[in-house]
Amino acid sequence: MPLPDLPPPYGTIVFDCDSTLSAMEGIEVLASAAHAAEIARLTAAAMNGTIPIDEVFGRRLDLIRPTQHDVERIGREYIARALSPARELVAALRALGKRVVIVSGGLLPAVRHFGQHLGVDEVHAVDIAFDAHGRYAGFDDRSPLVRAGGKMAILRSLEPAAQRDGIVLVGDGVTDLEAAPLARRFVAFGGVVRRDAVFREATVTTTSADLRDLVPLLLSPAEIRRLADLDDHAGLARPHLHA
Repeated sequence: MPLPDLPPPYGTIVFDCDSTLSAMEGIEVLASAAHAAEIARLTAAAMNGTIPIDEVFGRRLDLIRPTQHDVERIGREYIARALSPARELVAALRALGKRVVIVSGGLLPAVRHFGQHLGVDEVHAVDIAFDAHGRYAGFDDRSPLVRAGGKMAILRSLEPAAQRDGIVLVGDGVTDLEAAPLARRFVAFGGVVRRDAVFREATVTTTSADLRDLVPLLLSPAEIRRLADLDDHAGLARPHLHA
C-alpha cells in the first residue's frame, strides 16, 4: 500500500544527511583500505534493509575505531561534498519560517559540524566518545538511531508542534522509510544513490542531485511565490513559479 501523501505547506523539514545533503556515507569515508569493502557492504545492506541497522552500527565502528581527528575530518568532508545548493535551500526554508532538522545515523560531531555550515541548529545523530588521547572509546548505544525504528522515535520526539504544523521527511535509506508514516510527506531521495527498496514504497521520489528540484516537493505554490519576492532566495523559486 502506498504511503499517504499530503501536499505542502509543512512546518518542519527533516533531512537525512549521508547520501542526501552530502554525496557520501561518512562511515565509508572513515574506513581504511583494509576494511573499506566490508564497511561498504554492511552500509549498503543496512540502507537497503537486508540487515537490520542494529546488527551493523557497532560492528562497523569496532572495525574502524575512528579517532577524534578522523571524525573531525569527516565533518569537513561532508562540507566539501555537500550537494548544491544545500546552504541556499536551508536559508530559503528558514526565511519562510520553516523548522529545519537533520536526523542522521551518522556521528554527531561530524554531522553537527556540517549542520552548522548549512545553518541547521537542530541535529540528531549518534554521539561518540574518545579517551584523553583522542582514541575511540565507544558510542552512545542508548541512542534510538543505532536501532531499527530509531528515526521514527526522533520524529515522535519533535511533537507536538512539528506534528501540528506538519513534517516532510527527505532521505535515501530504509531507516528514513521506517519513519515515513509519521510525516505528511516522505520524499525518497535518489540523487546520490537510488535504493530500490525505498523507491518501491515511496509515493514521492526524486533522482535529481540538484537540491533546487526539491523546492516544489517541499513548498506550496504560494510559498514559492513568497520565495520569489525575497531577493536573497528568488533564484530558488524562479524555475518553479509556473510548474
